[in-house]
Amino acid sequence: MDRVKSSMQQVPNAIPKVIRRTGGANSLELEKENFERGQAVSINKAINTQEVAVKEKHARTCILGTHHEKGAHTFWAAVNRLPLSSNAVLCWKFCHVFHKLLRDGHPNVIKDSMRNKADLTDMSRMWGHLSEGYGKLCSIYLKLIITKMEFHIKNPRFPGNLQMSNRQLDEAGENDVNNFFQLTVEMFDYLECELNLFLGVFSSLDMSRSVSVTAAGQCRLAPLIQVILDSSHLYDYTVKLLFKLHSCLPADTLQGHRDRFQEQFKKLKSLFYRSSNLQYFKRLIQIPQLPENPPNFLRASALSEHISPVVVIPAESSSPESEHVVETDDLVDTDLPVLPAFQAPVETKFDDLFGTSAAIDPFNFNSQNGMRKDDKDRLIEQLTREIQALKDELESFRLESGRLCQALRGRVNELEAELAEQSHLRLQAAGESEFLKAELDDLRRVREDTEKEQRSLTEIEKKAQANEQRYTKLKEKYTELVRSHADLLRKNAEVTRQMTVARAAQDEVEAVRKEMQDKVKAAQETADRQEREQLDQLQELQRELVSSRVELDSLKTTVVSSQQSSDVLSTQLATLELEKAELVQSLSKVEAELAVQGEELQQVQSSLASERENGVKTAEALQNQLNEKESREQALESQLVAARWSSLQGAVEEAEKLIQDSLVQIDDPAHISCTSSADYLASRCQASIDCMERLHSARDCFVADNTAVSELVRVVTQCGHLVGDTIVQGSATSHMVPVEQADALSESVKACGAEALDLLSHMKQQDSIAAADDCKLKAALEAILTTAEKLRPRGLELQQGELGDLVEQEMAATSAAVESAASRIEEMLNKSRAVDTGVKMEVNERILASCTELMQAIKVLVVSSKNLQRDIVESGRGAASMKEFYAKNSRWTEGLISASKAVGWGATVMVDAADLVVQGKGKFEELMVCSHEIAASTAQLVAASKVKADKDSGNLQRLQQASRGVTQATAAVVASTKSGKSQIEEKDTMDFSSMTLTQIKRQEMDAQVLVLELETRLQKERERLGELRKKHYELAGVAEGWGEEQEGTG
Repeated sequence: MDRVKSSMQQVPNAIPKVIRRTGGANSLELEKENFERGQAVSINKAINTQEVAVKEKHARTCILGTHHEKGAHTFWAAVNRLPLSSNAVLCWKFCHVFHKLLRDGHPNVIKDSMRNKADLTDMSRMWGHLSEGYGKLCSIYLKLIITKMEFHIKNPRFPGNLQMSNRQLDEAGENDVNNFFQLTVEMFDYLECELNLFLGVFSSLDMSRSVSVTAAGQCRLAPLIQVILDSSHLYDYTVKLLFKLHSCLPADTLQGHRDRFQEQFKKLKSLFYRSSNLQYFKRLIQIPQLPENPPNFLRASALSEHISPVVVIPAESSSPESEHVVETDDLVDTDLPVLPAFQAPVETKFDDLFGTSAAIDPFNFNSQNGMRKDDKDRLIEQLTREIQALKDELESFRLESGRLCQALRGRVNELEAELAEQSHLRLQAAGESEFLKAELDDLRRVREDTEKEQRSLTEIEKKAQANEQRYTKLKEKYTELVRSHADLLRKNAEVTRQMTVARAAQDEVEAVRKEMQDKVKAAQETADRQEREQLDQLQELQRELVSSRVELDSLKTTVVSSQQSSDVLSTQLATLELEKAELVQSLSKVEAELAVQGEELQQVQSSLASERENGVKTAEALQNQLNEKESREQALESQLVAARWSSLQGAVEEAEKLIQDSLVQIDDPAHISCTSSADYLASRCQASIDCMERLHSARDCFVADNTAVSELVRVVTQCGHLVGDTIVQGSATSHMVPVEQADALSESVKACGAEALDLLSHMKQQDSIAAADDCKLKAALEAILTTAEKLRPRGLELQQGELGDLVEQEMAATSAAVESAASRIEEMLNKSRAVDTGVKMEVNERILASCTELMQAIKVLVVSSKNLQRDIVESGRGAASMKEFYAKNSRWTEGLISASKAVGWGATVMVDAADLVVQGKGKFEELMVCSHEIAASTAQLVAASKVKADKDSGNLQRLQQASRGVTQATAAVVASTKSGKSQIEEKDTMDFSSMTLTQIKRQEMDAQVLVLELETRLQKERERLGELRKKHYELAGVAEGWGEEQEGTG
């Protein structure tokens, strides 16, 4: 990283030299040119076809280049010139370098690369067709890169190297559980692509050999360093997010997340373990080891046991490539001073034995005797052996010291890496502790806020509960009041009824009382009268008693009877008194009940008055609510009007964009190669004119009633599409016509576009929409339609409706001609049976029967052709009408018309030929030729019918079967004609028995002359037939407009 910083600081230092050398205005251009040249060289060195790993210095230069220009424009300008689609190794190394740029380059690299996403997708799909080698790996790597780009575009808070703190991770989810849920799914997809590349690289290597030390193996393994870095971060973030989700959502909801994490955990752990055992990774990166078991997300405390995996990349000085190699000379230099210490005693011992001057005194003969020489030799050999042993020991010391130095250096490197890891862990722990402190403070504040909110929420809930209870009580009271009001109304009605009944009963009682009083009075009067009468009688009896004792017995009897009658009357009077007392008692009860009911009536009236007051208050409250509702409805109505107008403006703006895009498209040089036909242009113009009529009516409706905006929006959008299509098709048609007509058509098309834009600009303003005039645009479209009609081929001069009607007319005419021919043949057969006899009648019946079968087969063929054409039109016309479909496919339509005419004409001619043959005036050859012509015409009709048909259509199968039936019927007509001809010729057998030699010779000469004449005539007729066919072909070509199409193409 220090080298990157120093390199970035060294880049601007070259600028003053360039300025001093070039001076002034061109210095920046020269600097840019040197920068682009240097980048191109580094990119070409990093991305080449050699199957070796990408060198770090070239990749580092590319990364610095993105920071220098704050983007990846230069990188993509150089990469787009490379043949990535033709060389898999080149594409693989491009993916490696591009992955490094996405991780360590400028943040704008991702944004600048999104425009090449489609090309990368196509390249991935192309390499995916290869099942082995670099092709399959390139496809997987490209998918990973596309997934990485999409992830960072969707989540811009994540840097390219995925290094984030826990606070930043929480901010990325915006404290929304839905965002965390979606982010976890995207990380699963991202990690899945990383694992697929891991597995793809390992499966492509032969792990039974030491592939990591070969250049080809290192080329494949090098990108996995970036994958390991990304995977470690993704694993860490996924674990933290899953713990966060489990704290917010139920466990069942996250079952799918847990299953997917378990699967990816097993794969990642296995791949990390396999990678850590490769010699190539041991000197470049320290791969972390995942725990034995995955975290238990169902236990929240397991988060504290989670240790984030840390990937350590050693410094460059400790890499095997830059390690200092211990030389042997260094070891020798350090140990050489030991040698004199060994040599000094040897020399002293030698001098003590042989003397100091023995080696230099040539006249010392005593030292030359044999004994002396042997001792000296032995001593020399002994010393030599000791010296050699000392040398071997010294060499072993040197090797051992070198090995120990190398081991110590390795141990120092390991300790430095562990120290770096511990420092990193310490920094991470310090950062995490700070983050945890800040998070703890946040949690405390959140807890305080939560408690406040909880208290306020509790108060609100209590208020809401009280309001709910109050509302419930009011509702119950209101219901009770309504119920009591109804009961009181019913009681009022009942009391009123009872009062009416009581009044009636009281009237009756009064009447009865009066009647009883009258009866009592009458009874008293009767009793008084009877008493007076009895007293009078008694007095009279007493007077009579005195006067006459004779009538004493009768008088006594009379007295007894009068006493009995008076007892009866007194009994009746007592009974009437009792009845009177009962009636008085019942009357008092009725009066008490009436008093009680009067009190109840007063209570009902008071409650009714209170209910009336409550009803008035309720009506006033409802009136206030109604007024508020009316005000809200007015506000909503104003918003609805604004929304309608905004939708109309959006539709008008969309139509303007379509027309402007069409005008820009016709000025594009790439549009010159586009062509179109005049008849299609005419159909588009006619559709645009019809749409203008609907636009005019929809606009009038909108001006009259602004609620009718949906139809206007629909028509404006459709009008924009149709006018834009007319402009594009008009420009494409101008490429097929002569220059003058092309210029006129182009000017008309541009004028049409200008008028359309002017009309739409008026319709965008609310005050000018009523005054918008569409006559100019309609006139421009009609001018284009007139020009298209002039440019149409002569064979296409029929209008759409006429062409569509003509197809139906010709098919109907063909059916009628076939029916007429069949009826005529039936008439001829009946007439032949009535006139002819013998062989002639047999021949005529056979020929006419075969002709009848042929007509029936043609009739079936015509019906099948109609059904197939109906299927073709229904499946191909879409939203257009049947006539528009025929007009759009005018060549095919005219082929149908021509074939139908040929079939009808052939049927008529064959019937005429058969009539002449039956009458004996025609020739059998004419009938056979007519049969062949009908077969050819039906074949043309079949070909024209099935050219646009679906091969699996049932009507097509029936049409082909009908065609085979016509062919068989034609063969039957030809066979019956030949058979009849042979029978007639056998009847006219030549008889030369009565002729003389001279007559026979004369007849022979006449026959030869006739043969020569017939041969000459045959040759001339064949030539005439060829000329007729050639002329027919030319006329048919003119009618179809072939010549004009060739001229337009030329």
